Amino acid sequence: MQLGLIGLGKMGGNMRERLRRAGHEVVGFDRNPEVADVGSLPDLVKALDAPRVVWVMVPAGDPTRETVAALADVLEPGDLVIDGGNSRFTDDFENAKLLGAKQIGYVDCGVSGGIWGLDNGYGLMCGGDDEWVQRAMPIFDALRPEGPREEGFVHAGEVGAGHYTKMVHNGIEYGLMAAYAEGYELLEKKDIVKDVPGAFKAWSRGTVVRSWLLDLMVKALEENPHLDDVSDYTNDSGEGRWTVEEAIALGVPMPVISASLFARFASRQQSSPTMQAVAALRGQFGGHQVMSIDEGEELRRGTGAEGLTHPAPAASREKESAPDRPSNADADAATAGPSSGTGSTGGGAPGGGPTSGTQDTSS
Repeated sequence: MQLGLIGLGKMGGNMRERLRRAGHEVVGFDRNPEVADVGSLPDLVKALDAPRVVWVMVPAGDPTRETVAALADVLEPGDLVIDGGNSRFTDDFENAKLLGAKQIGYVDCGVSGGIWGLDNGYGLMCGGDDEWVQRAMPIFDALRPEGPREEGFVHAGEVGAGHYTKMVHNGIEYGLMAAYAEGYELLEKKDIVKDVPGAFKAWSRGTVVRSWLLDLMVKALEENPHLDDVSDYTNDSGEGRWTVEEAIALGVPMPVISASLFARFASRQQSSPTMQAVAALRGQFGGHQVMSIDEGEELRRGTGAEGLTHPAPAASREKESAPDRPSNADADAATAGPSSGTGSTGGGAPGGGPTSGTQDTSS
């Protein structure tokens, strides 16, 4: 089957390769001429036989909206556009309306798998009319993991349902990562635990907390057992925010995912205005000493302001004193993505042409 693919960054490029390995003909367009097969969107359309299927794999927001609008001007009735980026589901309604007015089909497809998808396959979550989903099924089957279709692919519902499902997937991912990270910190703090990477690895077979994320945690700790020089500053891709917004709109209690999102916000603060206010209030009602920022930093380093706080238990103090075990390291900080909520993949506004890069489909 033929496919036009717009955006050939880390994910888009790997998807092209996986599809070609499966015997499909893929014509790719990207602003980077070194990876592109054609030089423009019109050239992409000319290279495909009607009825065409074109997959858009560019950053969410304006780049995707503008690319879809440009395709509306060059495609023909009966053609199909698939948005495989991290678009907000509300954008799908407008894209489908724009293309539908010209009798061009539209499917939204959430994609999970990251850089590992080339060999392992991608989890796919689609929304749209059945006739359009079935049209692209050979492409979906080539991209998804091997095995039963329902274990790597879902036609989740109407237009928008694919990206909505992927949004919730990423919200769950936030909570899972935060739970593993908190467990890591607690194990690191306890002096009787001598092999933290080994503890995580022992969980990877036969336990109820085993998962691919746990496998990746094991890999990260085997490469860097104490996460030395890993900043705790953690971005978010936007989908966690959208998940919490939807929970509020629909009245769904979501304390775990909300807390994991807010923890990422806290990681970006040099100091916490919230806790500054708490310290000031303690000084007002209880006469507790209000420290300066420098005094607080000395306490964090354990070098000053004796008697201002309750000392940690002896076991914890012993472990904290070890120079190779810094505390407060977020286990997933090394994989942080952009915080703008637009993704980071190949593809820009069609005025400048889609750009290359990495579609952030995880969080």
